[in-house]
Amino acid sequence: MSASTAPDVRMAEGGLFADLPAPSQAEEERAKAKATASALQGAARVQEPNRLQVELRASDLESLLPAEHRARLVWGYVVRQDLSGLFDAIKARGSNAGRAAIDPRILFALWLYATLEGVGSGREVARLCQDHDAYRWICGGVSVNYHALNDFRSCNEELMDELLTDNITALAAAGAISLERVAQDGMRVRADAGAASFRRQASLHELLREAGEVVQMVKKQAQTDPAKASRQAQAAKLRAAQEREQRIQAALDQLPEVAATKKRNGDKPEQARVSTTDAHARVMKMADGGFRPALNVQLATTCDEQVIVGMDVVNVGSDMAQLAPMVEQVRQRLGQAPRQWLADGGFPAHEQLDAVAGKTAVYAPVPETRAKKGEQGSEAQAGDKYQPKPGDSQAVREWRQRMQGPEAAEIYKQRAATAELVNAQARNRGMLRMPVRGLTKARSVVGLFVLAHNLLRMAVIAPQLVGWGRSPSATAAAAA
Repeated sequence: MSASTAPDVRMAEGGLFADLPAPSQAEEERAKAKATASALQGAARVQEPNRLQVELRASDLESLLPAEHRARLVWGYVVRQDLSGLFDAIKARGSNAGRAAIDPRILFALWLYATLEGVGSGREVARLCQDHDAYRWICGGVSVNYHALNDFRSCNEELMDELLTDNITALAAAGAISLERVAQDGMRVRADAGAASFRRQASLHELLREAGEVVQMVKKQAQTDPAKASRQAQAAKLRAAQEREQRIQAALDQLPEVAATKKRNGDKPEQARVSTTDAHARVMKMADGGFRPALNVQLATTCDEQVIVGMDVVNVGSDMAQLAPMVEQVRQRLGQAPRQWLADGGFPAHEQLDAVAGKTAVYAPVPETRAKKGEQGSEAQAGDKYQPKPGDSQAVREWRQRMQGPEAAEIYKQRAATAELVNAQARNRGMLRMPVRGLTKARSVVGLFVLAHNLLRMAVIAPQLVGWGRSPSATAAAAA
């Protein structure tokens, strides 16, 4: 007996396995025979993976996606839209020289699908067009680069606005939406500007002077350097210097507006600051209580169908002046204003209520009445906030009376269930930070989010408008 097996034997003899029966001679012989047979058969033969082997697969793009895939919903919607303005802008015509342009429907469909999937980077979309079946199906073999994608997303504000009007008009004509009740809310979205990029007037003038000197220096270097490669590098430097000079000039142009706002708020106008990265960005109070450069996205949504019927992007942190413009926007899009308009406590300024009087009935919280000082300096009891106050206009009086009672409270419950849900869905799809700079480009980006949201709602309430079936599987794919 070897030394290595002695402890095991002693352990067995010590009583740990004493209650087990000893193997019989027949069992020992069968075990030996089995071990001998296994050794004679050799090692197990298995199919190991070979990931270097080249495979040739014959398949078409049409067979990659199931019939109820969301990408087909997006394409069915896009081909039904009037994109004649985009086609008219294409310079490649007939047999004229020049490379054929990318079909605008491909770019539009790619961004709509990417928005629904929460993808907001042009480079990432371009990569997915090579690797992901849904994006490859939309492209249909057309090569797409991120420059074309980003240009399409940021330069089509008018198109997004026109398509929104066309879509909600078609829904209203089909009886799919009603204008009984609409909820409005504002959402602060982080701007593409750093907190340290804000400068006062003196600093902006100094930066503008320095930027102008850099532009002149780069121009001289480009004229004196005859090397082609160097000229290309100098052209890139010149373009970057000129863009910085333009951004600083844009900041100076926005400075009087910011100074006037500070003066109205009782602050010192000379303390006004504007970002040199995005001149339209303003420091706003965010949902977490912090202050950061942001833009204010305004959305108006029908309460019953949750279809967005109005949108805007402003660079004012307060919602106080956004009620009347949104009501007028919806009225122009649909020919009439909703019967009831739901908004939170930041919207119902008295002048705004007067502006929408006769157009819609506003449901918004009435602020508590402030307690006034008594004759002896003690605070008197605050009055009823629903009772008319001296100086109230007829519209304000009606608003106060409208908001008292359980009926108004029941109606107002739909505001959060509508507006907050739409805001949360936009956040989940990536509306956390603007990928572009400037109000015009920001409206184009928000327009994509609005159209993507309404597309899914149309697939549920009016599938015939997007060429979608009414089968349960199609509805489930649209709602996924």
